[in-house]
Amino acid sequence: MRLSIIFENKQFVAIHKPSGLLSIPDRMGKELSLKDILKEKYGNIYTVHRLDKDTSGVIVFAKDENTHRTLSQMFETRDVNKIYHGLVYGIPVPNSGTIDVPIFPHPGKNGLMVTGNKGKPAITDYALVDAFGKYAWMQFRIHTGRTHQIRLHMKHIGHSIVCDELYGNPAPLLLSSIKRNFKLARGAEEEKPLLQRLALHATGLSFEWEHKLLFLEAPFPKDLRAVVRQLQKWR
Repeated sequence: MRLSIIFENKQFVAIHKPSGLLSIPDRMGKELSLKDILKEKYGNIYTVHRLDKDTSGVIVFAKDENTHRTLSQMFETRDVNKIYHGLVYGIPVPNSGTIDVPIFPHPGKNGLMVTGNKGKPAITDYALVDAFGKYAWMQFRIHTGRTHQIRLHMKHIGHSIVCDELYGNPAPLLLSSIKRNFKLARGAEEEKPLLQRLALHATGLSFEWEHKLLFLEAPFPKDLRAVVRQLQKWR
């Protein structure tokens, strides 16, 4: 797999992770991960933070232990600005706000998280970017880095991320759901989905490094750009 490197220096590397690729190996260890690929290229590589398998976007790995400690501490102390974009069902009212709801592991289901007072603090800012009737294109800023944070918080306010198989509706996004008088193409037996992966993208990270403010940005992938264009066209 060809790596899409956003930024690299002697201390760390920032990658544009595609949707469908694990950030790090899972417990079974049978599925290829981005960290596996980076190990082949760099040898030792250190996990700083993670993205969900189906989330695309910018992710950073450290090349040495000192950088790993420094960057991990910066993420922990909220010295890293983390911006995401995603498509949700419905249009949140108000159009912008802050969700401050704790998150903790589901007591009976491995890999799932839930909201509740027993959890660790989790804070997400959200803002409407564009509205399409049934759907909304949103920007998120997370102040904490809890597992599935944006997905859970948007579910909490009743606007789950599109194509979220864990916390929302896993059904693919179809053109027939947004285009009036949709007709199947001649000769086609079934409709091809516009999107069938989690509609969430880690757009950018910014933090101070060696006395300079560093911006790391991952452009929207082709599939998300195409979906937004169709939504704009047929709203």
